[in-house]
Amino acid sequence: MRKIISIILALVVGVILWYLFLKPQDYQVNFKAKAIPGTIYETVKAWNKGFDSIIPLDYNSPSHFKQTIFVNDSVHVYNWEITRVHDSLSEVQVNIKDLSHSLGNRLSIPFSDTDFEKGSRKLLLDFNTLLNEHIKGFKVSIEKEEETFSSFCACVKLHTSPEDKAKGMMANYNFLDGILADNEVQLNGPPFVEVLDWDLENNLLTYNFCNPIVRSEKLPDHPDIEYKRMFSKNALKAVYHGNYITSDRAWYALLDYAKENNISIEEKPIEVFHNNPHIGGNELEWTTEVFMPIKESNE
Repeated sequence: MRKIISIILALVVGVILWYLFLKPQDYQVNFKAKAIPGTIYETVKAWNKGFDSIIPLDYNSPSHFKQTIFVNDSVHVYNWEITRVHDSLSEVQVNIKDLSHSLGNRLSIPFSDTDFEKGSRKLLLDFNTLLNEHIKGFKVSIEKEEETFSSFCACVKLHTSPEDKAKGMMANYNFLDGILADNEVQLNGPPFVEVLDWDLENNLLTYNFCNPIVRSEKLPDHPDIEYKRMFSKNALKAVYHGNYITSDRAWYALLDYAKENNISIEEKPIEVFHNNPHIGGNELEWTTEVFMPIKESNE
């Protein structure tokens, strides 16, 4: 009997020690979101910039990343775990730890609804409101496989964060269009972006912003303009409706589709823009064709 009591006591002590000192989080919040992990990740990035002291997210994947938030005299770490249920629903688990008052929180939480819990819930409710507003502002549809276009083009190479892609395009739209127009170069299609490197871990994007043109012998010579030929290739295609700032939501949708269907792809999307944002109008009527190249069988 004493042996059984000793075992039970040892188990109780072990659970208490684990709870107080080894449990990875002080508090956990779970909710469902009507979005895929990539959209949630990008929305957390945008939301994170609204805090007074900004620390970039610690990236592991769009489904697993860490956020650090300063709250009064405390440092709170939010570990996000996102599980895709289907193409319009994810389960979100946020494990939260207060680095400054962890032990006190763990002692208090079982006996009362603490300010730490209330504040954490409020922050995540605010985030969920932001997310729900965001997903109303765009639409993505997957159109499976299609060949990309083939064209000769004039391009400007840019380096920005993914969220500043559209800003880089806008900053160079008049520059590129103006030089081509001044030299009477004939355009041959809508402008597009060719992604050369999508570095999620470091939040960096390298891409060409291009205008398709008719090749001639009198093309203007400018150090910032490169002329190249785009060759057609097999790709997964999506159509995105919304502001070009967030067109990468379609990139994540294509990544998920490729993974779900066991399709090997190059994570170097190509975007073709069919509306001029300078004209304005309803952003949900702006159309972007998004292509994610499929790897050749011999690669």
